[in-house]
Amino acid sequence: MTATAPHASLSEALGHAPADKRLEVLRRVAETGSISQAARDAGISYKAAWQAIDTLSNLSGQTLVERTVGGSGGGGARITPQGLQLLSLADELARARAAVLLRFSGGAALPMGLGLRTSMRNQLPCRVEAVEPVGPDDPAVLVRLRTPGQALLTSSITRESADLLALAAGREVLVLCKATAVRIGRGEVEDADGGCALPGRIERLSRGQGRDEVVLSLDGGGQWVGFAEHPFPARKGQRAVATMSSSALVVGLAG
Repeated sequence: MTATAPHASLSEALGHAPADKRLEVLRRVAETGSISQAARDAGISYKAAWQAIDTLSNLSGQTLVERTVGGSGGGGARITPQGLQLLSLADELARARAAVLLRFSGGAALPMGLGLRTSMRNQLPCRVEAVEPVGPDDPAVLVRLRTPGQALLTSSITRESADLLALAAGREVLVLCKATAVRIGRGEVEDADGGCALPGRIERLSRGQGRDEVVLSLDGGGQWVGFAEHPFPARKGQRAVATMSSSALVVGLAG
């Protein structure tokens, strides 16, 4: 795996994983020379540790960890010079970011998700209420999330992703969703499939040919964008509900 602009490519990895365990896994591989030991130290599975390394490598466009063979232990893992460079850059950015936040915030909390670049228009701070396994052998878990307006959402993600994000009850997260995955209707929240529903009032309504774009002002603050069949029989200020599947909700951490 090669890259023509190493500094630019490494910044891609840093831009996507400053707040979860991916960089921690890479750092522990550098310290221990073992993926399995890095996984144990980080409190995640061996599979999740490799997922972390693979994700960082894909984002950076470079090989960050190499397998080693031989020796009494039967081999292990070695961090590459590019991997060490990524960790150095991460440390420098963390120090610089802390200094900037301290200077501008004056001790006040800054909005979650500030600086996050994504095509997803729907971004809402939430708190994790529970992380529940789907089944004993199922690779997915259900993350129960409470919105500022006290609505309950459910996101379906893999166990490895939940481990890498260190998701647990009480953790503050950012919930994201593509607007095209959201259906706006006039029904009740109780009728929504899987409990993935957000009630609010219509803030804006843009008429389209086959469907209408609707922006809701959510109970408890924030906005949520979705689509309704044209013509949507509603107007600004009226109550409406946004519904979406649990698989459409993405859970992220502030960087």
